[in-house]
Amino acid sequence: MFKKLLFILLFMAGLGVSSAVLLRELVERDFSRMTEAEQEDRVSWVVADLESTFAKQKGWYPEMAVEDAVWALQLGLETRVRDRDGSIVMETTKALTSLSPEQQARLQGEARVSQVPGKGDFHTYPLFLHGDEVGQLEVRFLPDHRNSFFVTRTNHLLAYSAILLGVVACILSVLLARRLSRPIVRLSQAAHNISQGNLSERVEIPGSDELTVLGQSFNQMAHTLHVQNKLRKQVFANLAHELRTPLTIMRGQLEGILDGVIANDESRISLLLEESQRLTNIVASMEEFFQAQASALTLSPADLDIRQIFDNLARNFEAIAIDKEVGIRIDTDDGVMAHADPERLTQILINLVSNSLKATPPGGAITLGGERSPRGCIITVADTGCGIATEDLPLVFERFYRGKDGGLGLGLAIVRELVDAHGGTITVTSEQGVGTTFTILFPDTPKTPQFSTTAP
Repeated sequence: MFKKLLFILLFMAGLGVSSAVLLRELVERDFSRMTEAEQEDRVSWVVADLESTFAKQKGWYPEMAVEDAVWALQLGLETRVRDRDGSIVMETTKALTSLSPEQQARLQGEARVSQVPGKGDFHTYPLFLHGDEVGQLEVRFLPDHRNSFFVTRTNHLLAYSAILLGVVACILSVLLARRLSRPIVRLSQAAHNISQGNLSERVEIPGSDELTVLGQSFNQMAHTLHVQNKLRKQVFANLAHELRTPLTIMRGQLEGILDGVIANDESRISLLLEESQRLTNIVASMEEFFQAQASALTLSPADLDIRQIFDNLARNFEAIAIDKEVGIRIDTDDGVMAHADPERLTQILINLVSNSLKATPPGGAITLGGERSPRGCIITVADTGCGIATEDLPLVFERFYRGKDGGLGLGLAIVRELVDAHGGTITVTSEQGVGTTFTILFPDTPKTPQFSTTAP
């Protein structure tokens, strides 16, 4: 990972240095074009001045061309003026010799005149008067040390900048690659340790960027796996406890009957049948849960009248509620509909109401509520029971998790799987000594159900 990140960062640094080199080429090219354009402008100025002088003097005279030659020299041009016959009227070297020593020294002190005569070929420009060619101006551009100094200085600055940028980019690339790869390496090592069974592994990634969020998510996942593993270890103890009692009783009774110690009467057979039924219920609960988890259930959702469902449920639990002195109230408007499988919805509510009856003391109440929302139908089962401890709330829907009341720990896990099968959600809020409220949302358009995939 470190090498890949380093390669990417160095590649980006290389692009930056290449951009600096390309920028130098573009600047030098544009500057050269600008210089050439300025030189052509200077030539046009000299041509116009010579043509104007010829028109005034009605001919070429060496004395009159001296001033133009000196002026062209100050513009960085070495010139020669020829007449119609091609004879040289004036040239820069002759113009310099005609000047006084003071004037020559002043001109020689200027940068553009330091290398007269210049090097290279002359460029010819015709001179016209009223459309007729009256002579020619030959021009050779003298080297401008100021332009050369600018180009050289610019090249040096860009070269130094590219080198400095390359060095800094390489150093930063190594540092950033290490900084970026270090948390990823930590996560990889932690994931490997977890795969080897070390579920206590955690990573600490300081900061607030995406890698920090990834580290926090990883730690949350590890914590969830740790809790699931702890619950998984309880599975065998729970199953052994639930299965051992009826099996022990049945074995003891059967051995006593075979030894003649216990009479083989109707009461003994009834006891054996009761324990056999208990085993059957345990196996059926487990089978029901795993069927729900594996999405083996076939749902037939329909639009159901919630009040009618609640009325049927209240009648079914009426005798038990009266015996426990617990009231069952219905708080929903007529016409509230839910899109769900009627059998599975009833199964969900039976589980929740049964738990509420166990948790609610005499004189308490259970309230069944239903209402419409923009997302679908919301069903609540609220009781005034003993409540659930805060530390137990995140675990109540976990399989084989048993609270203080015991049980196999599959009832609420089955409820969650059935709600998930409908594409809905279930949440619980509770306060000890006040009561517990389960809230279920059944969407009108079920989403693809999300099933838990953690094996028991």
